[in-house]
Amino acid sequence: MSDSNTTDFINPPTFILLGIPGLVVAHIWISIPFCTMCTLAILGNFIILYIVKREPSLHGTMYYFLCMLAVTDLVLSMSILPKTLSIFWFNSRETDFNACLTQMHFIHSFLVMESGILVAMALDCYVAICRPLRYSTILTNIVVAKISLAVVLCSSTIVLPCILLARQWSYCRTNIIPHTHCKHMPIEKLACADICINNYYGLFVVFSVICVDVLFMSMSYTQILRAVFSLPTKDARLKTFATCSSHLCVILAFYISALFFSLMHWFGHNVSLHFHMLISNIYLLVPPMVNPIIYRVRNKQIRSRVLRIFAHKGT
Repeated sequence: MSDSNTTDFINPPTFILLGIPGLVVAHIWISIPFCTMCTLAILGNFIILYIVKREPSLHGTMYYFLCMLAVTDLVLSMSILPKTLSIFWFNSRETDFNACLTQMHFIHSFLVMESGILVAMALDCYVAICRPLRYSTILTNIVVAKISLAVVLCSSTIVLPCILLARQWSYCRTNIIPHTHCKHMPIEKLACADICINNYYGLFVVFSVICVDVLFMSMSYTQILRAVFSLPTKDARLKTFATCSSHLCVILAFYISALFFSLMHWFGHNVSLHFHMLISNIYLLVPPMVNPIIYRVRNKQIRSRVLRIFAHKGT
């Protein structure tokens, strides 16, 4: 290893991303499903944004939050796509120190943002089902704008201390990251400084975000289910619950993939490193890819608009 990789330094000029260790010779083949998932995520979310923008009947609170979710998924996909493909296709592994920290901030803050948007969508479902007569007075455009701004600001600021602390660390071991993109855990393993504060704060962010968001969504769906089961007929119950079924599927896709990734991190010590890397990439790509598919399949308004567009083009 060269001296530049082992000398004690602060703010190294570059990091070296290895890609997926142990599967370097298969990078080209791995790039095929990776690129396919990214393409589906980008196209699917652009279609959602295009349909909502084009159809005035969809200019409502639920679809505003859906557009925020689509933009978040687009940023998540695009934040890892260029560098990962440059590693897979061109073996371009070097990344600037500041660019690495910027990518880390985007990945973690937009994951937190996605969770916050799901909470906002749960609130929308609750008001639509449990307070339908007051829907337009509760969720006004000003309220929606304030909720959206709060989600963006909170998700950006809550992750920022981790980035600022990482910027102050000294990196005396190496500047080689065995990963396809810059994330908090691989970078903190390179530091020689005391990272206890960062670890404690990172755990606080994870558990506070998950616990608070899951608590609010659980409370919303508890009230939703009570309202649904109080309806007199089965058809009415099914029709009412169908209005939030898409959102529930998106929640399950996001949190099940997050839970699986967390279990792999905490208990998968005997699992090979390259499998950890694959799961990490899948964890970031599955929700952006499946969210637009869920809404195109489960949401009647979105599905009918998509079919209308393709039927018109076919004609």
